[in-house]
Amino acid sequence: MNEASGRRALSRPETNELDEQQRSGVGDMDPEEFRAAAHAAVDIMADYLAGVGKRDVMPGIEPGALRPLFPAAPPESPEPIETILADYQRLIEPNITHWQHPRFLAYFSSSAAGPGIIGEMLTAVLNSNVMLWRTSPVGTELEQVVVDWFRQALGLPAEFDGLVTDTASTSSLLALAAARQAAGIDAAAKGLPGRPDVPKLRIYASEEAHSSIEKACMTLGLGRAGLSKIPTNDRFELRLDALEEAIAADKKAGVRPIALVGTIGTTSTTSIDPIPGMADIAAREGIWLHIDAAHAGAVALIPGRHDQFAGWDRADSVVTNPHKWFFAPVDASVLLTTRMPVLRDAFSLVPEYLRTLDREGPIRDYNEYTPTLGRRFRALKLWMLLRYFGIEGLRRRISYHLELGERFTRWIDEAPDFERMAPVPFSTICFRYRPGALIGRENEPHIAEELDRVNIALMDAINRTGTVFLSHTRLRGRFAIRVAIANLRTEDADLDLVWAIIRREAAALVVSPA
Repeated sequence: MNEASGRRALSRPETNELDEQQRSGVGDMDPEEFRAAAHAAVDIMADYLAGVGKRDVMPGIEPGALRPLFPAAPPESPEPIETILADYQRLIEPNITHWQHPRFLAYFSSSAAGPGIIGEMLTAVLNSNVMLWRTSPVGTELEQVVVDWFRQALGLPAEFDGLVTDTASTSSLLALAAARQAAGIDAAAKGLPGRPDVPKLRIYASEEAHSSIEKACMTLGLGRAGLSKIPTNDRFELRLDALEEAIAADKKAGVRPIALVGTIGTTSTTSIDPIPGMADIAAREGIWLHIDAAHAGAVALIPGRHDQFAGWDRADSVVTNPHKWFFAPVDASVLLTTRMPVLRDAFSLVPEYLRTLDREGPIRDYNEYTPTLGRRFRALKLWMLLRYFGIEGLRRRISYHLELGERFTRWIDEAPDFERMAPVPFSTICFRYRPGALIGRENEPHIAEELDRVNIALMDAINRTGTVFLSHTRLRGRFAIRVAIANLRTEDADLDLVWAIIRREAAALVVSPA
């Protein structure tokens, strides 16, 4: 450990010494030993956050290089905490992809803010299981408070209630399980296989919808065939006419529609599906409407952006992820729904040992709304984060990221050798390098392949610098590089450096126009 981060661990007469509990005890770490170790760990954490921008975003290692650095067998004897913390700094920090880095611009960033990190620490020390009200009274009721705070901040009506889960994948799975239950087939009690009274069931989503929707269909017994992927327009938004046609064809074939999934902020391009029109169709057909706003939902905090969320107040369920653009530590997802009783019907199972017999009143036992019994006290870090920043502070930070996105978009649009591949509703930009020698020939088969090769090579070269980390997607089969700006630590200077690196590495590429 360096001097700053190691100073707290030196409170014992000798370092690297086992404490009494380690040598012969049958209980936990001594509280004073814990205090010293925790102070040392906090110093390490603070040093990490202070210096993360000076590191390579992604370590320059190859798969399989790390496992040999760790012992093949578990330690038989106890080891001093100083040694463990030193190995953390030697083995863990240098070999992780740094999501906290200001130039981590890949995927959808998840940058954890200080108050949320402190909340995670306090959550760990309480070690509370929020499965029943009586197993965590404040965990249960604070979750209700925090969920409603998010509901208000997002501008959704009071009819929405909900819960905190781990990820949007789980939140969407719960919502679609409720949609299946709402279809009236009582799959929770009777299942699906071998039932002649249950036709094929169908869920509809854009071809740009997140893969978690397809995984939910696999998990819920509908299979991949249970998802109808609806074509999109030139803005990568779901086509209502294609949705209408798909529903009509399914109904004619005896297939029962049970849910529509609309996305506000698709994964590749952050496109916005036509939610008002989808809400009209869902109401007419009497089927569930679920809105995936896992990333972009945070933008609903900004009054001038409300038009991008038109119609989501008519949904049966909405998901947004605080561990994305709200800067909470992974993991935290908020599922909001106007139909909590249906969600409960989909998952409630109360054996005798979980019954609450010693209390009366409006008790909510969250385990009845999910497939899991054990639940982390995630509301604590969200409560601390919302209080520390306030909605105004979150709004200011999200607005800054939107401004950075507009700036990067202008750079791409004004550069003759670069091409934007999709609209930019928020702050994720999809683009590619298009050398002058290839302009105007993009539709030639060989040139299309060469453009893909060049841009794959460009992204690889950019990421190998270690200074920035970008990811990619494919749009209409064409390779596109993505810059997703939503990292709490990203500043103007970071974006300046990223753009300089992109142009430098592009200029160094060898292009074959033949």
